Amino acid sequence: MRAIVQKVISGGVNIPDSNYKEEINAGIVILIGVKAGDSINDAEFVADKCSALRIFSEKDAKPESGNDKMSLSVKDINGEALIISQFTLYGDTSRGNRPDFTKAAKPDEALNLYQNFIDRMKLNLGSEKIKTGIFGKMMLVKIINDGPVTIIVDSK
Repeated sequence: MRAIVQKVISGGVNIPDSNYKEEINAGIVILIGVKAGDSINDAEFVADKCSALRIFSEKDAKPESGNDKMSLSVKDINGEALIISQFTLYGDTSRGNRPDFTKAAKPDEALNLYQNFIDRMKLNLGSEKIKTGIFGKMMLVKIINDGPVTIIVDSK
């Protein structure tokens, strides 16, 4: 399993031709890809790592502190998380210019592990702090990256 974690000032997702829309304030946007052969252990490992990443500073929690050292997690700052499924994280471009997605899990397997990842994030941060896109849908994603800070988390 692979996660691209971005520290954000805000983020959002909407589904074209639909009323579906979710938004977060300060926190993290997680683009999550599931690889063929991943397990629940992978989903839990990556969720725990994303929840505990110390990518926020004391200044993010209390602007008057002035301390820019990254020592706090999204949970420490009472931040939110927007989780978006993205199978293209396993696009292989080693041969030619058209990505090969054969390393990505099939939709049924990926959906189950994506949901396990979300459930673990809800356990770690609280259900009210988690927003998601819709698995398998074309989405418009808004990411206002702060820093910029972007971290890759792989389970293997």
